[in-house]
Amino acid sequence: MKLVVTGGAGYIGSVVTSQLLDAGHEVTVVDDLSTGHRDAVPSGAGFVQARVHDAADFLDPQVEGVLHFAAKSLVGESVEKPEIYWENNVVGSYALLEAVRAHGIERFVFSSTAACYGEPDVSPITEDVTPAPINPYGHSKFAVDMLLTGYAAAHGLGATSLRYFNVGGARGAFGERHAIETHLIPNLLKVPAGQRERAAVFGTDYATKDGTAVRDYLHVVDLGRAHLLALETSEPGRHRIFNLGSGNGYSVKEVLDACREVTGHEIPADEHPRRAGDPTTLVASSARAREQLGWVPELGLREIVSDAWAFMQESGR
Repeated sequence: MKLVVTGGAGYIGSVVTSQLLDAGHEVTVVDDLSTGHRDAVPSGAGFVQARVHDAADFLDPQVEGVLHFAAKSLVGESVEKPEIYWENNVVGSYALLEAVRAHGIERFVFSSTAACYGEPDVSPITEDVTPAPINPYGHSKFAVDMLLTGYAAAHGLGATSLRYFNVGGARGAFGERHAIETHLIPNLLKVPAGQRERAAVFGTDYATKDGTAVRDYLHVVDLGRAHLLALETSEPGRHRIFNLGSGNGYSVKEVLDACREVTGHEIPADEHPRRAGDPTTLVASSARAREQLGWVPELGLREIVSDAWAFMQESGR
């Protein structure tokens, strides 16, 4: 298929682009490079530097599908500057969908988020949990989900929203390169990489087996495979929503121990009070994705850490 990947110069977008190319698709990456990196665009993909707001300029009727990753994604920033998130994530996505509709493009896969659910008091979290986002980032992503539901019903679009939980790891030369790093695993790995002296653990008094918060970690390669399956099984006029996670919960201390084991570094860590708004446990139910997409995650926490560490060492980042 002839495909467009927005945000394909970013972490997950670059990984999925590399997988699409390996599967034989023709891919053009569109990215404004505000947070992405030009050298992260896989060889073999076309590249257009543009905002999704300008989709009318870069889409054409020959495009058969769009995978939409481009978004602002820092929760703290979204609270401080909500206007940026509404303008970029929602207004930009609307412009993209209008161009998709104008050109009769039938397949659309959206990078959504577990932040749509807010802080549910159930675990594991299924797609039947009522969305209740608690910050502008989550609100903006859920708004696009609602846009897709309407466009699918009214215009026959085959749309899929994939709600990610915690994603980690790398695929060869494609890995995390965030200017502002908020993810646990790369921040822990900064200690053995010599970029930080000590790690930080926030909250040791949660009602969990070791007192630290529990999260669901999914390898980015497994995540990418779900996008290809979503694209291939797209159904005209239907908007599908799938949670993507491993279904396993790992505590912060378990992740820290995995990083110590993989790197052979003691990674000294300081304990700090809980951060406001951090739920005790967030674990996904991916039963729907397994049943409807035939998707099964294959890589565990150790592989996530090992691949992230290899990328960090090889890239020098």
